[in-house]
Amino acid sequence: MPKMKSNSGAKKRFSVTGTGKIKRKHAFKNHILTKKETKRKRNLRKFALVSDADMPRIKALLVI
Repeated sequence: MPKMKSNSGAKKRFSVTGTGKIKRKHAFKNHILTKKETKRKRNLRKFALVSDADMPRIKALLVI
């Protein structure tokens, strides 16, 4: 049986931490930033973790 290919889009968007959790970036940080408060934009800079409910689907895309 051939090897599973990982999803190219998912490879670019997610990364795995040392403990096996999956990091992601926040949404709403690309354009129309003038109307958003500085505090909100600053908090969107930080990485977030994928929720436990979504973890199996993301792992399947990344073939972990």
